[in-house]
Amino acid sequence: MKALLELPRPRKSKKQSNRTDRYRAWAEINLSHLKHNVEELKRRLPKDCRIMAVVKANAYGHGSVPIAQKLQSIGINSYAVAEVSEGIALRKAGIQGEILILGFTSPWQFADLCRYDLTQTVLNADYAMTLNQYGKKIKVHVKIDTGMGRLGENVDQVERILSIYRQPHLIVTGTYSHFSVPDSDLKEDIAFTNEQINRFYRLVHVIQSNGFDTGRLHLQSSYGILHYPHLRCDMARPGIALYGAIDVVKDNDESSVSLLPVLSLRARVIMVKRVPAGSSIGYGRLYRTTQDSIIATVSIGYADGIPRCLFEQGGHVLVKGQRVAIAGNICMDQMMIDVTHVEHVEEGDIVTLIGQDGDCRITAEEVAVRCHTIPNEWLTGIGSRVDRVYVN
Repeated sequence: MKALLELPRPRKSKKQSNRTDRYRAWAEINLSHLKHNVEELKRRLPKDCRIMAVVKANAYGHGSVPIAQKLQSIGINSYAVAEVSEGIALRKAGIQGEILILGFTSPWQFADLCRYDLTQTVLNADYAMTLNQYGKKIKVHVKIDTGMGRLGENVDQVERILSIYRQPHLIVTGTYSHFSVPDSDLKEDIAFTNEQINRFYRLVHVIQSNGFDTGRLHLQSSYGILHYPHLRCDMARPGIALYGAIDVVKDNDESSVSLLPVLSLRARVIMVKRVPAGSSIGYGRLYRTTQDSIIATVSIGYADGIPRCLFEQGGHVLVKGQRVAIAGNICMDQMMIDVTHVEHVEEGDIVTLIGQDGDCRITAEEVAVRCHTIPNEWLTGIGSRVDRVYVN
């Protein structure tokens, strides 16, 4: 089997083939595209607004440490993760600057906040008291719930919010909220987002009027940057936009943004077989050939993060620059494709699930829409068995 997987891809140089021949399935991470996206997002924001790069969930499947290292090399010095272990991994890899924990940290991990100089989100007033009772100085950002209904003290609970800023052991370096419908162009959703903005800034005025320092203010995540770019915030928190897997604003002026996909997902043909017309392929016998056909088995499956529903939703992959239909239910470790119309498909050929092959392209957004989900879920679901290969 090893020799089978290491066959060189046709039409590729020896140098190009050797890069990926050892992988059964791999994600190519284009760091130049990442840099381009950062520059595009900066261009859309006010000049004094900094980027806080969201690298939680293994940087949306792209690899948190290499992504953060690249971002650090181009001047980004603020990062957001979901929980403490993600922040520790960045520190151990040499990442400097602020690392904000967006979610809950258990009291037994408070020592790690101090040891690794991590900044904790204050979830509500009660959590602020728990943090303060640890008895050591902890850097925090205060989360305000302006309408998302998830984390944060409700914006109307002014006295409880002010009590957070009074905690003597908490060093407040930021205050923020999160939009719930910044991607919507419905009038009622735009009105709701604008009301979130107004609620936040009214509260900020009250906090500051009471003599407290709110630290850096931030509201916008990816779609907030795209649709509400001119807010006067100190920072913005792009996540999926950093990775170029997002529907961008198309407004035909200098404020439009052009983002490039950072990740391509590929695997290999590991077997090619001829089957007669009327053959059933895969679990459930849901795919039947209508003619004598050529079926290729590919070295990737749902345990690697490929949505099992992709076959039923009419999904495709790319082989030799052509779109190819998925043939039958996706298996745990393999999938089958019908390559009858593609000439000279061989064991070892590369199959593209996300990315470009010749003039054809499949985007993460396309797959997500087909599977009735979002690119965030699809990309973060790419499994650890899939090797990450970093290219410029």
